[in-house]
Amino acid sequence: MTWPDESHIPTDEPGLRHALTQGAADLVVSPAPYTAIVRDGRGLRRRRTAVRTALAVTMVVVPALTLALLPGRHPAPPPDPGPAASSAAPKDSKVVMPAGPAADLKKDRDTKAGPIMVTTLAGKKSGVSADVWVWLPPQYNDPKYAKFGFPVLTLYAGGQSNGYNTWTDNQLPIQEIDAQLAQQQQAHPFIMIMPVQNLTGDEHQSLDCSDIPGQPKMGTWMSQDVPDFVRANFRTLKGRDSWGLMGAASGADCSAKLAMQRPDIFKAAVAIDGDFLADSPLWKGHQAEHDANSPDKLISTSKADVKMLATAGGGEAYEVGVVKKWVANAAAPTTVEYYEQPGGKHLTADFAKLIPMTLDWLTKNLTGPESDS
Repeated sequence: MTWPDESHIPTDEPGLRHALTQGAADLVVSPAPYTAIVRDGRGLRRRRTAVRTALAVTMVVVPALTLALLPGRHPAPPPDPGPAASSAAPKDSKVVMPAGPAADLKKDRDTKAGPIMVTTLAGKKSGVSADVWVWLPPQYNDPKYAKFGFPVLTLYAGGQSNGYNTWTDNQLPIQEIDAQLAQQQQAHPFIMIMPVQNLTGDEHQSLDCSDIPGQPKMGTWMSQDVPDFVRANFRTLKGRDSWGLMGAASGADCSAKLAMQRPDIFKAAVAIDGDFLADSPLWKGHQAEHDANSPDKLISTSKADVKMLATAGGGEAYEVGVVKKWVANAAAPTTVEYYEQPGGKHLTADFAKLIPMTLDWLTKNLTGPESDS
């Protein structure tokens, strides 16, 4: 597998790479500035945009919606495992040890926080074969934590994301930032899984993270084959409480949709600047299936007990309107929180500035590493 060339990766403004290659240390972690909204309402449409620079922290007041700042807190560090425990797992074991078969993982590139690996996953349930990238936090291979299971964060990129995933690139240095925050006990050390979203670069063949009739079953691949692959290869935790999703732009739509459709697998999701539409031309003639897979429809009918964070760039009024109206559609037990990035644009550079805050939110809403001893 070769690394995608520049044409695959949005570089929306001059100096983007220079700004982001200064390293994770330049991205300062500040208290989480999001607000909680749990209301009913109706949605609004928005065009799908590829990925577009400034971040200040503020609270956004949304008329007719109840806002409440979440209290700040930091995760406890993984406990020191102490002496090696017995290899026999108790019946009520929290840790799920990998059962195989082991995937053929190859190094794609190095980061300051360890390598990103890649493999082609041939999904047994979907029949889809596509690439998945994996990053393991430094703690995962620390002998002290050999009996620990780790939380899993699946990341979806913007655009077609075929043959690449921008979360593996230094434009979005989430691996370095997570390693830094975990060292500071400000975030969980997540296993990060970064799948493709489509099998072709043709937008007319977009699969919308779904099983569109007559097309490759991408929804099944994402929601069943990818989690099965993770459990087969890595130490995870039983249940859904340590499984999260995050995506930007079209990836935000995937994250929101999968969380609402599979609350048995995922507990929390972050949707960065989504439009929440299932707008592939391939849905033509399949309205019922479309409505069952469109995030803008699901949000008003979902009975999923999941938590989501939806963000919008404050520099784009249309985007703000779209996201606020989508958030307003949520009804219990689905909970959606809203964050508006002051002056933010629909740019990869602005998405990168949200990484510390979104990792903080995910850490507060997902279980961290645990062992059975």
